[in-house]
Amino acid sequence: MILEDSTPLRDELEKHIRKLVKPLKEEDELNSILKTKLTKKEFKIFKAWANSEELTPLLEKLSIDSNRYTQLKEKLIKKINQEKFKQEIMV
Repeated sequence: MILEDSTPLRDELEKHIRKLVKPLKEEDELNSILKTKLTKKEFKIFKAWANSEELTPLLEKLSIDSNRYTQLKEKLIKKINQEKFKQEIMV
């Protein structure tokens, strides 16, 4: 699903969510929902993905190693694919 007015958070969510049945909310609403539903590290990782940031500086900034990053990434993707979460981010 590609929206006419794509934004980094929307684009990134659409990459990782398996099935969307409705359009996503506006960027500021998505930002607010993600901040409350994700841990601080998960949110920073997601924002880094959305902004195409390099992995190495992100790991240093978060003080985590690649194994911990992999764990957080998997948990984050599972979280954003939960039906309850998807319902909150869709219009």
